[in-house]
Amino acid sequence: MTKQLHASTPLDELLTRQDGVADTNTVLACLSESALRWRLRSGRWQQPCRGIVVAHSGPLTTVQTLWIATLWAGRGSALAGLTAARLQGFRGFDRNAGPVHVLVPASHKVRATRPPFPVIMHYSRHLEPADIHPARRPLQTRLARSLVDAATWMGTDRGAQAILAAGVQQRLVRPADLAAEIDRNQRLYRRKMLTTTVADIAGGSHALSELDFTRLVIRQFRLPEPDRQAPRSDADGRRRWLDAVWEEARLVVEIDGAAHTDVLTYWDDMNRSNYLTKDYRVLRFPAWVVRYQSDHVAATIAQALAEAGFA
Repeated sequence: MTKQLHASTPLDELLTRQDGVADTNTVLACLSESALRWRLRSGRWQQPCRGIVVAHSGPLTTVQTLWIATLWAGRGSALAGLTAARLQGFRGFDRNAGPVHVLVPASHKVRATRPPFPVIMHYSRHLEPADIHPARRPLQTRLARSLVDAATWMGTDRGAQAILAAGVQQRLVRPADLAAEIDRNQRLYRRKMLTTTVADIAGGSHALSELDFTRLVIRQFRLPEPDRQAPRSDADGRRRWLDAVWEEARLVVEIDGAAHTDVLTYWDDMNRSNYLTKDYRVLRFPAWVVRYQSDHVAATIAQALAEAGFA
């Protein structure tokens, strides 16, 4: 006699897709209230918060907490910010993974009973289907949106700039992707600063002009004037142009942008720096650091000049 295999039910399929997590309304479309109560009272299932059940009694996995957060937040909600960015390959900023970030429509109301782990709700008037990644589950915002939101929600400008720079440096997004995301939301918090930062990341010293460098670092902190775009020949005899040179102190400052995330360009610049370090000390700064942390840049340059005996 052939043993008949148990056919999966719609509820089984749902729980498989959602790592064992479901909202009670969906479950009650498949089970009676008494059947659901029995599963919970017997300890076969658990209810981490009102309206959400998990089809086992053990510890919650990381993925299950993400499902709980999005289902608890309700229809139209999605993982966002650093939570969504990490799921899509973003690295760093993870010494403490922190709370789960969820983006919900501005008019949405969430359940009163919160999940048993930190969740931060962010409300948006600009949450559209195009913002949601088409293939990933639980629902989550696309990477460019996630990084821009994460930058907006950071406690400091420095942290916001670091997130945008890291996304480009890790080759996950292009500066143009971030710029388009910022441009579409005219009411975005820190919008002007974020726009300028992305431009600096994209263009390096081309976006951060010689006049900006002079104004932000040299003249504001009363440093000696360097030679700018000074020509030098590298080991292969090719002509190179250095951003700033203090010849007497044998000091070079280079301003880096997104072009330096390209592997071949980055090695080319490293090779140039290696060649220069035979005769010069080379300091390198990202363009956004020059613009927004000019005091740190100036202090570093001043120390290097002093160590070279140049005043």
